[in-house]
Amino acid sequence: MGNEAIGLGAIAAGVGVVTGYPGTPSSEILPTIAQRNPGGIHVEWSTNEKVALEVAAGAAYAGARTLVTMKQVGLNVASDPLMSLAYVGVKGGMVIVVADDPGPISSQTEQDTRTFGLFSKLPVFDPASPEEAYAMIGDAFALSERYGTPVLFRPTTRVCHGNAPVEVGESGAPAAPEGFVKDPKWVIFPRLAYQSHLRIEQRLPLIADEFSDYRFNRLNGSGRLGIATQGISGAYVAEALAALGDAVPEHKLLRVATPHPFPRRLGLDFLEGLDQVLVVEELDPVIERELLRLAGECHIPVTVLGKGSGHVQQAGENGVDSVTQALAGFLGVEFTPAATCAAAPDIQVAEPPVRPPVLCAGCPHRASFLAVKEAMRKRKAVFAGDIGCYTLGNAKPLDMVDTCLCMGASVTVAQGLHVVEPDRVHFAFIGDSTFFHTGIPGVINAVYNQTPIVLVVLDNSTTAMTGLQPHPGTGETMMGTIAAKIDIATVLRGLGVQHIESCDPLQHEASKEAVLRAVEATAQGVSALIFEAPCIHVAPSGPRYVIDEEACRCNLCVTRLGCPAISRVDGRMRIDDDLCYGCDLCAQMCPFDAIERIALVEEGR
Repeated sequence: MGNEAIGLGAIAAGVGVVTGYPGTPSSEILPTIAQRNPGGIHVEWSTNEKVALEVAAGAAYAGARTLVTMKQVGLNVASDPLMSLAYVGVKGGMVIVVADDPGPISSQTEQDTRTFGLFSKLPVFDPASPEEAYAMIGDAFALSERYGTPVLFRPTTRVCHGNAPVEVGESGAPAAPEGFVKDPKWVIFPRLAYQSHLRIEQRLPLIADEFSDYRFNRLNGSGRLGIATQGISGAYVAEALAALGDAVPEHKLLRVATPHPFPRRLGLDFLEGLDQVLVVEELDPVIERELLRLAGECHIPVTVLGKGSGHVQQAGENGVDSVTQALAGFLGVEFTPAATCAAAPDIQVAEPPVRPPVLCAGCPHRASFLAVKEAMRKRKAVFAGDIGCYTLGNAKPLDMVDTCLCMGASVTVAQGLHVVEPDRVHFAFIGDSTFFHTGIPGVINAVYNQTPIVLVVLDNSTTAMTGLQPHPGTGETMMGTIAAKIDIATVLRGLGVQHIESCDPLQHEASKEAVLRAVEATAQGVSALIFEAPCIHVAPSGPRYVIDEEACRCNLCVTRLGCPAISRVDGRMRIDDDLCYGCDLCAQMCPFDAIERIALVEEGR
């Protein structure tokens, strides 16, 4: 797997400290290092990306090679220390892996980290495959130390989650770092920042020239037409050219693995003698803009086509079919979509069914949302949501997530809504991991400004959506040690929240009563309700349930609960035993007692 290759590449490069926050598609990198730790590597899930970057910065100041992992929106959280660290610099090599998510498949945005590299003036590596990712990590560490700068490493979803055979070298414990040497350069002041900025501008052309000879930046072919590409799009281009076959005219092909600083000399070699260029890349037109700038600066009479001209799609993932179509038009080659399909042209390939994401059967978040919804049935309320599995509570029939912006924003958005509409009850739903990530400052703000919101912490004892990683409330670390659990109720009490109540959301009636008490308590300011029930993936399943067809007289288990284990089959309600997790919520809700518990079956059923 690409993420495993990145982790193993970092171990082979002698990484000493690894920090990060889980986020798809980056999540598997850090656990790979923890599992394959040869000894001597410190590995931690930090509370958020900003903290992760700052911990790694301290280690890099002392000379250790450090790796930080996150997804593209996590870089927004880490951007404050990153922008300053670009000026301060590092001693030990520092590679920041930021996994981009074109599509997006599992993200709020599909922002392009290559553009962030341009903004922060940091070098960027853009691997095209797991094999390249493994080898590039070592190069990134070496460049980081050579120039004393953090380096951004930008795999995308298809590289992170793609699989390939990778030859892995031997790895041992990292070398002991020199240690921290006191120096005024580690303290950022305006005058020093000015001098650092000049130094950054002076080194960028040097790195660009070095990148022009970098082994993974490739230029081949000849002719009057040019194709420029990067990352996984390079693989699509290769497949497309193979599918178009012998009809493809002579052309130059440029593959850019280090988009910033752009390999200027290599770019000029590519543009020389060309009439037209098509740039195929995800997501921003980074290479396209650089080639246009070079052509303008050097008065090269070449037409550069791509996203800006509408010849390549402007958003979302590229794919073999879309790239083949774009190349066929550019190269003047006739193309039909069947040309890229291994199946015979007369075989009709069915589209896969649409499967929107839903909360798992038995998920305690469904019970939490339902308790609040029913308790507020006669009240005007707004439900601010957050990032996590529980974002899926926006789907019908629950329809319980009215807003979702970014990590921790439920707590603060609810406050802004209350300022404008104080006559409504404002709820903020936030998960346990997200609470520790960025939820706490918002709670402090609400307490300080006396904003009466209901904070609902959905504590399922894990970081569920990104792969069940531990967090400060689980009592375990990635180093395999047991730590004291940080109790959410105790934290809230310390922040000054007066009304705090914990309950099991799977106890439906008791939960509704707890919601009503929390709402009444907002008369004194912020109130908090902690729904505590483990994610079904970290808890044992319970007994199963069946529907008594004779007693069944309504559809409430479908129209109000929306559990994917319950459906109508041949005109009758059924519980899918393969999906049912035994949470008991449907049985509690049924007004006709038509849902019955059955004993756990013997092994082998």
